[in-house]
Amino acid sequence: MHNISAYLDRLIAFLPLPAGSPELLIFYKAVITVAGFLVFWVFARWLLHFAERRLKKYAFVQENSQVFQIIRRVLFIALLLVVGSYLLRMSRIPILEKIFHALLIVALAFPVKNFLVIVIRFLQNQIAHKTENEVDDIIFELLSRFMGFIIFATAVIIALDSMGVNVMPFIAGAGVAGVAIGFAARDTLSNLIAGILLIIDRPFEIGDRIEVWSAPSGTSTWGDVIDIGLRATKIKTTDNIVIIIPNNEIMLRDIINYTTISERIRVRINIGIAYDADIQKAKHIMLEVANSAEWVSKDPPPKVVVRKFAESAVDLQLRVWINDARRRMNTISYITDEVKSRFDAHKLEIPYPKRVIYVKKGEFEG
Repeated sequence: MHNISAYLDRLIAFLPLPAGSPELLIFYKAVITVAGFLVFWVFARWLLHFAERRLKKYAFVQENSQVFQIIRRVLFIALLLVVGSYLLRMSRIPILEKIFHALLIVALAFPVKNFLVIVIRFLQNQIAHKTENEVDDIIFELLSRFMGFIIFATAVIIALDSMGVNVMPFIAGAGVAGVAIGFAARDTLSNLIAGILLIIDRPFEIGDRIEVWSAPSGTSTWGDVIDIGLRATKIKTTDNIVIIIPNNEIMLRDIINYTTISERIRVRINIGIAYDADIQKAKHIMLEVANSAEWVSKDPPPKVVVRKFAESAVDLQLRVWINDARRRMNTISYITDEVKSRFDAHKLEIPYPKRVIYVKKGEFEG
């Protein structure tokens, strides 16, 4: 404000104005300040109108034409705050200046809240509508109202502080309440954030067949994605069972997308045979079974390798390429079943762990 006053004093000294009393000098400053405000405001409106015409080609501006209207309101209130504060300071009535500041700060909250609502609705159109879930639309509406409340509460606190009111008790109370709410809703907020990241990052989409692994237990969930919500993802398994997994858990798991990674994938099937069995005969049978499946690729051809010598068996691994990732489980089931039947027909044993117990003579006698 002191800089503005110094500039106005220089301007008045430069202009051919008649000399007068201090009150007349204040009047000159007020007239010049108001005139400058009007000139700057007209120029700013023209500049915003020019920018609006240039940016109309962008989708965000087309869908939210009221953005520039909000910017004009914010700019007008900001200019009014500067000019009004200067004029009231010349009146030498501090309480009026404080009240003016407080009212403008609260007034500024309205366009800021409206701009935030536009941003949230834009995100809603980009994210929530893709989930095909009405609950997610409700969540965005609640989020919009909650953020509006936060903006107005913040504006009121700043306005009270500008009037000299001690706002520390309000801030401390709001902080405690925020911590309590955040602690109580931490899982919900975590799911919401994870849901937004899933929709933006798109590791999978509705209709994809995925496998979600749980590292601690070593188990997996296999099925088709039928819904991606902001709170949870729904997967329909091959047993026609719908499993609902919270999004924050999905973000922590390993995900295999059999639809988008590639149409062709390699399937590995482990089968053990006894140590005294004919390994070459077992390999031949496994390759015959693999080649009998129409969906198994012949180029590259199926292959059988010896993985290791286990405690009770020689572990063989059949490696085949299939042209449809969705048939992975069917391939494993078909080949395992056929190999077992043909091994039985050819007297090839698939061993299982055995334990021999030796009892010393007389150990269990009276």
